[in-house]
Amino acid sequence: MPSTPSQKSFTQAIFKATKLTGMGKLLDATRLIQRTLLGALPAPKSSSKPDAKANNKQTTNHERAANDAHVNKTLPAVIILPASPAPDAAERPAGYQSPPNPPHGRAAAFTKHAFTFEGDSYPYRLYVPGATHDDVDKLMPLVVLLHGCKQDALDFAHGTAMNTLADKHNCMVLYPEQITSGNAMRCWNWFEPSHQQAGRGEPGMIAALTEKVAAQHGADPARIYVAGLSAGGAMAAVVSSLYPDMFAAVGVHSGLAAGAAQDVMSAFSAMRSGAKGHKTAAVPTIVFHGTADTTVNPDNGEFITDAALAAYKASGLALVKTKSKIESSSQPGAFGKADKPEHAERTMYSDAHGAPFVESWVVKAGPHAWSGGSAQGSYTDPDGPDASAAMLAFFLRHQKGLAT
Repeated sequence: MPSTPSQKSFTQAIFKATKLTGMGKLLDATRLIQRTLLGALPAPKSSSKPDAKANNKQTTNHERAANDAHVNKTLPAVIILPASPAPDAAERPAGYQSPPNPPHGRAAAFTKHAFTFEGDSYPYRLYVPGATHDDVDKLMPLVVLLHGCKQDALDFAHGTAMNTLADKHNCMVLYPEQITSGNAMRCWNWFEPSHQQAGRGEPGMIAALTEKVAAQHGADPARIYVAGLSAGGAMAAVVSSLYPDMFAAVGVHSGLAAGAAQDVMSAFSAMRSGAKGHKTAAVPTIVFHGTADTTVNPDNGEFITDAALAAYKASGLALVKTKSKIESSSQPGAFGKADKPEHAERTMYSDAHGAPFVESWVVKAGPHAWSGGSAQGSYTDPDGPDASAAMLAFFLRHQKGLAT
């Protein structure tokens, strides 16, 4: 049995294979990765369910490194480098030509990059699903996911398990990452006026990055969506209000309305007591919020919903309200909730053809965490209804100028 390579040797192999790919030596790069991965992949985690409270602790760097090859379980055991995105122009050697797609199509790829905006370099991760040879050139939907405080892109990918759904629905997922120089807690600065304007600050960065990725990787410009958790949800609300022509729908989980705060003090007040935002554009909106959220007052979810409804009323679109009860994605009684199993009340506001334009999920006993998320990520609630599935289903019913 071959010995298991160290993390250092594995990283070196990836670096060498990337250089081989850039030189056009695709077969050599693939063979190198295959040989290295024979013994390099860490064993998958136990399938036993972890303690709910422990799940809200931030994942350590060591655990993230061990999980990196196992994000959402659908990534191929062997990463085929020709599917990786082409390097930026500044990194391309003289005479560089983009490598062709493999004869069988495109392999799935989950890659890390950096994007420079206003002098700062922002890391980001991008998931591109695999495709057959016939489908490799088709335009795909693009979902932009914004993590919460104390999280990063990889952690959020683990927690939402959105890459698994992306495989099923043939869509890309972009995970921008906040930098510590922008906020020491990695929170998006949704509450600062300098980050509440189009073309600058964090909204400007997110929009510019989205535009770049969409152009480089074949995203359908009519099917671009943005969502986030907590501070990321608040920033998603801000971004969608500033760029209604870019985003076909928005999802806000445990967040706040655009314009709910203008500084740190008003941000804490809004989080504690709830706050209405400013008038916003009519963008299809889905909201998730847990009733047991002690970090962001659940009233904020109602304020986001009310703002979206007001925008549609002003636009002249009549919406019909319906309510339903959605059971938890896990077995009732999990984590000691035998008397009060988690479920959600879903309220939909649909047009005359039945297309929902505003959707509100109130998760009963839900904490400040991604409902139905994976225990591999921080700030997730595996017992709750599946927010990722609900959001993606809602998103894919909308594209610019059309709802189905």
